[in-house]
Amino acid sequence: MREIPHYLKDANMLLSRNGFITSHVWYHGTSSSLVDSILSAGLKRSGDHLMNEAAKSTMATIGNTYRETTEPVFLTPSKELAYYWAQQTVRRRRLRVDVEESPVVFAIALTQEQHQAVRPDVGAASLLMIKDGQDYLEYVAALYQHCQAGELRIELKNAPRLDYLNKLGMAYINEDIKADFISLVSE
Repeated sequence: MREIPHYLKDANMLLSRNGFITSHVWYHGTSSSLVDSILSAGLKRSGDHLMNEAAKSTMATIGNTYRETTEPVFLTPSKELAYYWAQQTVRRRRLRVDVEESPVVFAIALTQEQHQAVRPDVGAASLLMIKDGQDYLEYVAALYQHCQAGELRIELKNAPRLDYLNKLGMAYINEDIKADFISLVSE
């Protein structure tokens, strides 16, 4: 894991013993290869066509069919958390399609109506049962410690829905987001 750029460090301002503070500005981390597409066409559900094509090709090679699913747009209230997920995206894309990329973070200024459509990412519970998810839990727990926000306490199986957003900073919106609401976070 690379060090988080200073201009993306915001957990100290957003994290307390109660979890992450949210606002109408959300963040999405992804690969630098997708910047031009996102800035012109917006964030699309299941919008990483290169990864979808790679999965389809792999499945065809082994004789299976691939059915694309429509994933929501994943969001987080923190630039720092978005950068973590951007690093994961770059790593996955590098393994699948062997391209040189870097992590980037987008800010999304949602309308009041869109903000009401943001949901805690309870589906992330399954992600958190694998190694990548365990790494994320360790990362967030370290943020709690670094920000003097106490100890991260969450029982994934029985956690209230809002804990996935408040304590882990994991959310989604099940709609495309127009480019007008999106900006690239930079120094």
